[in-house]
Amino acid sequence: MKMITILVIAAFSLSCMSMKTNIDESGAVHPFTDNPYYWQYQGEPVLLLGGSWQDNLFNHPMGLERHLDLLLENGGNYVRNTMSHRNTGNVFAYVQTDGKFDLDRFNEEYWQRFEDFLNMTHERNIIVQIEVFDPWDLFEDHEAQGGWSKHPYNPVNNINYTEAESGLPTVVDYAPADSPSDHPFFNSVPELDNNQIVFGYQKAYVDRMLLHSLKYPNVIYCIQNESGEELAFGDYWADYIHQKAQKAGRTVYVTDMRRNADLTASDHYHIYDNTERFNYLDVAQNSWMTDQHHYDQILFVRDYISEAPRPINTVKIYNRDGDDESVARYFRIIFAGGASARFHRPAFRDDTDAQEISTSWGLGLGPRARTTIGSARMLADRFDLFASRPANDLLSERADNEAYALANPGQQYAVYFPDGGEVILDVSSVQGSLELHWLDINNGAWQETQDAEGDGSITLQAPGPGHWVVVIQ
Repeated sequence: MKMITILVIAAFSLSCMSMKTNIDESGAVHPFTDNPYYWQYQGEPVLLLGGSWQDNLFNHPMGLERHLDLLLENGGNYVRNTMSHRNTGNVFAYVQTDGKFDLDRFNEEYWQRFEDFLNMTHERNIIVQIEVFDPWDLFEDHEAQGGWSKHPYNPVNNINYTEAESGLPTVVDYAPADSPSDHPFFNSVPELDNNQIVFGYQKAYVDRMLLHSLKYPNVIYCIQNESGEELAFGDYWADYIHQKAQKAGRTVYVTDMRRNADLTASDHYHIYDNTERFNYLDVAQNSWMTDQHHYDQILFVRDYISEAPRPINTVKIYNRDGDDESVARYFRIIFAGGASARFHRPAFRDDTDAQEISTSWGLGLGPRARTTIGSARMLADRFDLFASRPANDLLSERADNEAYALANPGQQYAVYFPDGGEVILDVSSVQGSLELHWLDINNGAWQETQDAEGDGSITLQAPGPGHWVVVIQ
């Protein structure tokens, strides 16, 4: 019986991936040709900016279109999408009868929600970062439907295998960690336990996901969310997605997100150094860091990969240190040359009428998030990020975390102040007079243009406390 099941799954996989897509690769999302630290979409470089109320947006269809429009109206163009089923009203990927899932039968409503979500984001030119496996779905229970006790792959929840046949436990009551766990789900691939039963179902699931997502040019992939599991698991699925995309006539961009907040931890180097397998990076766990160290870690990664530059995304900005630090993280990412910034979702809620509320988990798409996203977009519209570089070396009389600079020397400069301050900027590459454009980030408003003479350097004093950016040209 199990052999028949695996053969059926394999046949489904092959039939799904036999189709070719008709996507113009030049218009699909990919690293910017002139500066691959950034993304390009539809032939133009783009800074990815986001914030949303849930991580698994596709599984929250009520109010989704309004939510995406609100993001777009405030300058956003980037969402995270975990393939999860955590909340009240979410549906599972498999048909359920009499309390048991049948892993050989997909729930078409789940996949229709996914298709609708991809179509809505594509219509709005919103880039989607899909997370294929989120460990938080597979360990201890949380939210209304999240956790191993409710998961379809738990042997007690399906009709397809027993604990003995699958090697999967019926109880997982511990959380994901920085190092590999004992959870057999993450050892299924041939390079580890070669668990053909579990692996077969995982592969059928990934194939079905790709059947939908490979049709869209606005999708990038992340294998796991903040994983500490064996590197071979992420490696296998990254290679698999690349191979399936190639058969479909596509080039796709894949990363794996490690859990350790220290971006110099050894497992991060595995991601940095595998340039073809992981052709972009996500350093979201760096959002546990604050102030100057938060910026320095991104700059470290940027410098480390300088011989093979790729976009460095941050798909989650946590709010555990207060709203002002969340806003500061957003702009420090931009000023460190990051390719994306997105506010993490708020704490768990099921009420779709509460989509725009922030909590200590994340600013989501609440009022402060919307203003910040809008201000970041205003900066990107006036200052050519894609021709610039991080340039704190041009600042003097600067304290830690007081100010951060970007520069295209001789053309444009930008300086960000997290909370007021005064620094000296070297503008010796500029000939003639300068224009200063101050942006009040907290209110999303440009101030009246100021004129100044460079004379080799210029003193910049923020107009007041709070978050400010000045563009000098």
